[in-house]
Amino acid sequence: MRKLLYRIEFWIIIFFLLRLIGITNPPLEIGHNWRQALTCMIARNFYEGNHNILYPQIDMGGNQSGIIGSEFPFFNYLIYIVSLVFDYAHWYGRLINLIVSSIGIYYFYLLIEKITDKKIAFSAAIILLSSIWFGFSRKIMPDTFSVALVIIGLYYGYLYLTKGSNLKLLLFFLFISLGSLCKIPALSLISVVSIIILIKEIPLKRKMFLFLTTAVSFAIVCLWYFYWVPYLLNNYHYQLYFPKGLTEGFREILPLIPEFFEKFYFSSLASYLAFIFFLIGIFIIFKDKNLYLKSGITIITITFLLFILKTGAVFPLHSYYIIPFTPVMALVAGYGLSKFPLKYLYIPLLLISLESLANQQHDFFIKPSEKYKPELESIADSFSEKKDLIVINGNGNPQLLYFTHRKGWNCKDNQLSDSLFLNDIKAKGCKFIVVNKNSFKDSIPYKCIINNENIAVYDLK
Repeated sequence: MRKLLYRIEFWIIIFFLLRLIGITNPPLEIGHNWRQALTCMIARNFYEGNHNILYPQIDMGGNQSGIIGSEFPFFNYLIYIVSLVFDYAHWYGRLINLIVSSIGIYYFYLLIEKITDKKIAFSAAIILLSSIWFGFSRKIMPDTFSVALVIIGLYYGYLYLTKGSNLKLLLFFLFISLGSLCKIPALSLISVVSIIILIKEIPLKRKMFLFLTTAVSFAIVCLWYFYWVPYLLNNYHYQLYFPKGLTEGFREILPLIPEFFEKFYFSSLASYLAFIFFLIGIFIIFKDKNLYLKSGITIITITFLLFILKTGAVFPLHSYYIIPFTPVMALVAGYGLSKFPLKYLYIPLLLISLESLANQQHDFFIKPSEKYKPELESIADSFSEKKDLIVINGNGNPQLLYFTHRKGWNCKDNQLSDSLFLNDIKAKGCKFIVVNKNSFKDSIPYKCIINNENIAVYDLK
């Protein structure tokens, strides 16, 4: 039993089973439901007719196509592929993410074990398991999914450098490419490849092939984000993210410095105790003579800070943008625990895990106030056909429109009182106004055909 407790596979399975609680929940949790609904929306549109992975489609396009310039929708497409077998359901993305992210933890452990030792690798993997990774690896979002793919790729890159094998090089290329395409900030981890210049023991030929492979992968990612996404934006006019210039990003972050630092001292590891060991780990690592490790962490940190500046205010205002850096923080915290005797190591790891899980358990349960939303589709079916365009006051959140299973407009509350706006969308084919009464309680001068506790529907025809 003692040996089992010190096997990372055992804990990955335990954490996997814990996260199966509520795994079939629709995207109704308060935190980040908008991003999950958008992911589901794109996947469902693949399933319902728009099968081309190059043209991700949302439902908020009004009378236009709704094709959007977003990250490469590999994650969404996996949901679509599963739906082809089992029919569409909201929660497939949760399970896909959980499986891939759990595998990613195992590869993280294997990689850290090779560059440090088993004790540090075990501590780092447990800390990563219970970090922000714990909650977000079961959300219908590609963040931990993308980082997991990159970690798997880096492991095969390490094997190629130390042992050769073209198959390992191919796996390195496939996984880092897919991971970076799914979320471009995951590229920050790949910057660690540059340290192989310093390692004389690696044959020059392998270095050259790895650099060439990384360059091809980077070119593919750039092709998507800097050629194809602008093409989609110019032709279809819908954008998921808004990158900033470095100076502009710095100016946006400056007034949000407390929120900025909070992402590091709490959001990332979800534990103040883990952060204390992270600080201890920094001291140990930079006192250590391991030049390669220090260089790798420094390069990743600098690259990640550049990504932060490109996101601007989005980084300090959204917790999940720290996820690509969380494995680095977990590694450093693992170093902070390296001075603990092995027989007492379970004590800080248990305390860290309990604190982290306590800080994230709320995301596993749906508030009663949200449970009416999946009923929106059956309500919409009672007065309209799937092809009918509607407007709903989602206030920027696609969740309500997603649950109606209709296309149309996602408006703000004040636009429901704007006759010019309503006349405009009516002229463009909008047939019904669906009002979420929880945020807009006034009546509208149109014929009301449905009126219940949460929803009112008005006929624009």
